[in-house]
Amino acid sequence: MNETPHEPSQPGTADSERHHEGDPSPKPSIYVASLADYNNGRLHGTWLNTARDPDDIYADIATMLATSQEPDAEEWAIHDYDQFGQCQIGEYDRIEHVAALARGIAEHGYAYAAWRHTRDDDSDPDDAFQEAYLGHYASITDYAEQFADDLGYTQELEKLPEYVQQYTHIDYAAIARDLEASGDIASIDDPEGGVWLFNANI
Repeated sequence: MNETPHEPSQPGTADSERHHEGDPSPKPSIYVASLADYNNGRLHGTWLNTARDPDDIYADIATMLATSQEPDAEEWAIHDYDQFGQCQIGEYDRIEHVAALARGIAEHGYAYAAWRHTRDDDSDPDDAFQEAYLGHYASITDYAEQFADDLGYTQELEKLPEYVQQYTHIDYAAIARDLEASGDIASIDDPEGGVWLFNANI
């Protein structure tokens, strides 16, 4: 009985998911294997960069199958993936879907993966993400503080006499709770710390 082959690890990816917005852009990739080889206990496949045109990915898959030792190597499957953030890639996911997702992650980082992970519609354009994305914050309260500052609340407090200022403050935690409870913003936890925030009305 043939022993099930194991997929090779992609070199240098031990910390592949540890990405923040100041870090280099992720490079999403998939490991595509020949099923004819796999079913016969042989490992034959290749890691492919997916942040590119689907036709180019298909061409590389065809090249991989053409170099198989199996005469009927025509079918393939995705047996591993890397740097897709919170998104999961299935064995038979369409290359068009994988490529679109990968291009968004490569351009916008793992915030894009978190956003797409919560969406049912596979056809959401990048400009919808850019319109919805509010940023990465340590907490929703931190966002509320910046939100209040942008609206000029802090400056208004500074206009008060000093003896009044010491008794006056903005309850940023309450603002954060109200923003979230209203459904106007959506938060997604970053596994490495903090939250990604989005306009929930987009």
